Amino acid sequence: MTSRTLMVLNAGSSSIKFAVFDLAIDTDPPPRLCSGSLSGIGASGQLKIESAGRTDTNDIAAPTHASAIASLLEALRSHASFQNLQGIGHRIVHGGPEHYHPQPVDPKLLTYLRTIIPFAPEHLPQAIALIEAISQQFPSAPQFVCFDTAFHHDLPVVARTLPLPRRYQAMGVRRYGFHGLSYEYLMRTLARVGEDRGRVILAHLGNGASMAAVHDGKPIDTTMGMTPAGGLVMGSRTGDIDPGITRFLQLQEKLTPDQFNRLVNHESGMRGVSEVTSDMRQLVASQQQDMRAAEAVELFCYSARKWIGALFAALGGLDTLVFSGGIGEHQAEVRQRICQNLDAIGINIDPDLNAADAAIISGRESRVKVRVIATDEESTIFHAVKNLLSTNRSHQDVPNNKQ
Repeated sequence: MTSRTLMVLNAGSSSIKFAVFDLAIDTDPPPRLCSGSLSGIGASGQLKIESAGRTDTNDIAAPTHASAIASLLEALRSHASFQNLQGIGHRIVHGGPEHYHPQPVDPKLLTYLRTIIPFAPEHLPQAIALIEAISQQFPSAPQFVCFDTAFHHDLPVVARTLPLPRRYQAMGVRRYGFHGLSYEYLMRTLARVGEDRGRVILAHLGNGASMAAVHDGKPIDTTMGMTPAGGLVMGSRTGDIDPGITRFLQLQEKLTPDQFNRLVNHESGMRGVSEVTSDMRQLVASQQQDMRAAEAVELFCYSARKWIGALFAALGGLDTLVFSGGIGEHQAEVRQRICQNLDAIGINIDPDLNAADAAIISGRESRVKVRVIATDEESTIFHAVKNLLSTNRSHQDVPNNKQ
């Protein structure tokens, strides 16, 4: 019998990650029937599909998100995972001031998403195009959205308020925070070992990087702001910088707003400092021979260390520190360097456990438990959408007594 399946799509500015799950399986994280990615959107795309222990890679034309998803679905249509597709779940980077609960896609929601494009101009248009392309390919399969900002929605007022005139608050100008779907997964994982109720710092460190402070299961602060460009130094994003630089570059180099946005989001961070790459693996490998690479790695570690100290102060102490994301999960040297000089706040790393990428890398004398957890945003979306599908189905099964 063919499995009832759910597809999860995670669209970025130039890529789409996907996974297909069996709705009958209730483990966390659930196993993937099929997964992969489509990269290089806007140019020559590359489609990678992993299924049953086999990986297939093909070059495809992908000039737009709509054409890319059409090519993706054409390649997957014959796969058994798509024979009984019950729904599609999407990661949406920004929900704006109004939307934060997982919800079904309808015309009203799409209209709202178009109105908040200024909050995430590099992500929302692609997400909308993807939803519309899916509706053409699978018109009978319901679609749902999960917002990356939702985890931080109830931040304390002091943590979400930006120091601008109050009239801008009515426009939705506030700290939103991101990587929320990752943080939801990490907190569920901590709950299984009974460590979700204390003082926790979650560090999602990848090409995009952020941290969140959580106290007794409630988010109280985060590093990213109104957009994903704020906070830590990142792969190609600046993180927090002096806003006066905007005016300086406008006067000195006549940069337009679009040019400055590209500079801040795509040409800065470790890429800008190293002048070579945003890839931490390459930077660590070349730091002995390239001073620019060494400075980029040190800047990233220094920025992360400072933010841990700031969030420690916001929490009033710390019980658990979690490293996650591509860098956090796989770069032992970076973890060790971030935690240097943090023994004063109770963080001490065991070199052998850290080098082995162990689940717990803190030493016996460490007052703070330091964990490494592989995040899984797609499974967070899977569980949210599965619940929505179950709720919708139960409502349909209730007899209508209003005769």
